Amino acid sequence: MAKILLIDDDARLAEPLRQYFFKFGLELVNELHPTDGMKRLEVGDIDLVILDVMLPDLDGFEVCKQIRRTSDIPIVMLTARGDVMDRVVGLEIGADDYLPKPFEPRELVARVQNVLKRIGTRYNSGTRLRYGELEIDIEQQRVSVNDRLINLTTMEYRLLALLAQSPGKNFTRDDILNALKGVDTEIYSRSVDILVSRLRHKLKPVDFIKTVWGSGYTFIGPTN
Repeated sequence: MAKILLIDDDARLAEPLRQYFFKFGLELVNELHPTDGMKRLEVGDIDLVILDVMLPDLDGFEVCKQIRRTSDIPIVMLTARGDVMDRVVGLEIGADDYLPKPFEPRELVARVQNVLKRIGTRYNSGTRLRYGELEIDIEQQRVSVNDRLINLTTMEYRLLALLAQSPGKNFTRDDILNALKGVDTEIYSRSVDILVSRLRHKLKPVDFIKTVWGSGYTFIGPTN
């Protein structure tokens, strides 16, 4: 379940949004003050930030700038002002999307989901990888699709982690064989293809492992 940090000083907003987000498989946590929000972000378990522009002591634009100095975590900005220039400034300083208040909760959820799918990258200090519906918990060595736990063999997990930690990289069969040494001493070139086929079947409906004809395999994130 993706964890979303809401930095907004409106104390009445968080709880109804938290309940609504939960219906869509999203966990929402809230901080009222920007300083507390940035400290919460340092914990390393947040996947996306929803950031209000109108904050006490430090406006959302400055908070966005400070976050961008150390992190590329997705940011969706909120504001009570519908000024086009606010949106332009927000996007220029690194926000991924922008939504004026008042907003419909369903639209905010849709924007959050779209940003997470579009970014399709890793967060949480490298302990979790998320690509759309696929989540890989590196520390726990667990894999889930749409929050459904997938039962993988050690070799299947090692192969998936190898590919997913370097999206876009072309791994030859020899690369994979070398990486899996010690997992199964009987593994050979043809068995790599069988292993990939088995892994693809278990991960359905997601399909991020692509064949590089005549060479090997590569992992790509969501394309939508």
